[in-house]
Amino acid sequence: MRPNLGICIGVALALSGCGADYLNNYDSVTLAAGDANRANTLAQTVDPFNPSSRNTHIEGNGQRIAGVVQRYRGVAPASGTVPNSGGDLDCAGGKGNNPVVPPNTPISGPDVNGLDRNHDGIGCNSR
Repeated sequence: MRPNLGICIGVALALSGCGADYLNNYDSVTLAAGDANRANTLAQTVDPFNPSSRNTHIEGNGQRIAGVVQRYRGVAPASGTVPNSGGDLDCAGGKGNNPVVPPNTPISGPDVNGLDRNHDGIGCNSR
């Protein structure tokens, strides 16, 4: 029984030496790869993360978001009102990036968004 055990151990040792070749091939830089400059750069990295990733304060426009939620819920905007927003407003159904103003909306005060192109006091009309 002892000779069989010795043969099994010998065969196992012979085969295990053949299977360890993949350990010498790495896809990344290692300390033993021979590229000392790159290995030192990896070892001396102070903060690898983008500093902007720490900014958790995300700006938003509450009135614009409220309009989006109301449109999603199917709540019609109050007639004759233009949302009071510092952002860019566009006519509903238009080519703008914020189409929230319904057609034929009365404009009071300065027309900062250019909704009343023909200067008749009515915004988003086709006249």
